[in-house]
Amino acid sequence: MQGTTKKKARIAVVMPKLGRYGGAEGFAWRLAAALAEKGHDVDFICARVEEEIPSGVRPVVVGRFGPFRFIKVLWFALAAEYVQRRNTYDLVFGLGNTVTQDIARVGGCPIRVFNRLSIRAWPKGFARFLKAFRRAVSPAGWTIAAIDSLRMKRAGTVVAVSDFVRERILEAHPYLEAQRVRVIYNEPDISRFVPATDQERQHCRGALGIGPNDVVVATAGTNFMLKGIGPLLRALALLPQEFKLHVAGGRNPAAFLRLARTLGVEERVCFHGRVSDMVSFYRAADVFVLASFFDACSNAVLEAQACGCRVLSSAMNGSARFVDTKYVFPDPADHANMAKLIQRVFREPVAAPPDWPDAIDSGLGPYLDLVDNHLNNRRPV
Repeated sequence: MQGTTKKKARIAVVMPKLGRYGGAEGFAWRLAAALAEKGHDVDFICARVEEEIPSGVRPVVVGRFGPFRFIKVLWFALAAEYVQRRNTYDLVFGLGNTVTQDIARVGGCPIRVFNRLSIRAWPKGFARFLKAFRRAVSPAGWTIAAIDSLRMKRAGTVVAVSDFVRERILEAHPYLEAQRVRVIYNEPDISRFVPATDQERQHCRGALGIGPNDVVVATAGTNFMLKGIGPLLRALALLPQEFKLHVAGGRNPAAFLRLARTLGVEERVCFHGRVSDMVSFYRAADVFVLASFFDACSNAVLEAQACGCRVLSSAMNGSARFVDTKYVFPDPADHANMAKLIQRVFREPVAAPPDWPDAIDSGLGPYLDLVDNHLNNRRPV
């Protein structure tokens, strides 16, 4: 049940970008909008505004200055702290690399743990060594790690977006009391992400130039290396010619197009760039594969499932919890196993979207309850 707080409160939501593109950004936008709709006085402390502002939300733009990333990260953390100290907020909700907040939502992973887990996305040899070396000496990495340590010590409540992330947080910060770290999962918008009728599906496939006999393997993400596009291309090379790979994500695919050419599958791959209509993208697919080497809680997996897509996921993804265990693969680098699983799941009939488990905290509701509880037991920031 949601709390009974009636008095209007001054709340700050802190996130570097005010926009809806991206999982964390979209969540922050919806949270700010929901808090304003409940009658609270909401400031959104950000470095920049990328699109329309939610009704009732006031942006406080502090910029993100400096020639280097570590300066930009530090600037935003200090500027956000300055704004908080200049105002008398009843509650601060932090969603980025910020120092002080009542509630800290962790949508990723402590950077040192992330670096260790994700380094396997780079090929063995010089490429992996160079990436590891650059991370080890990165001033931005050291800055983020320091801010993260302060954030964990100062936050009243820490919220992880999956059990997978919670385990990583407690691993990186063993001094944290386990009960201080809650888990609230992302939840797909069931009003938008719904299965298509046969006619709608054919329209979606036609709009993307998909042939009637094509078997579409889809994936989505912006960091193509981390999302396992390389192993997916190698898996594609082992699949029959009618299998095609469609990728949504606004990064330069040049390196992966070269790999596709080397593997002889260039004509079977389509990089769509940034896709605004992800519902149609999922509906056009036969199989959605998340081959990520690290994903806190992939929204794409949940959304694809809600659209009635067959789904495969790497075990290094927090939302793999909601995928049938026989279609969760332990090693995203094992492209041969991935190819076998793609063929196996494609042969199965499309299942109805799974019911969302009632016993799991998810979506915006638990966050609004948490805010109410903090306001009812108010303490100074």
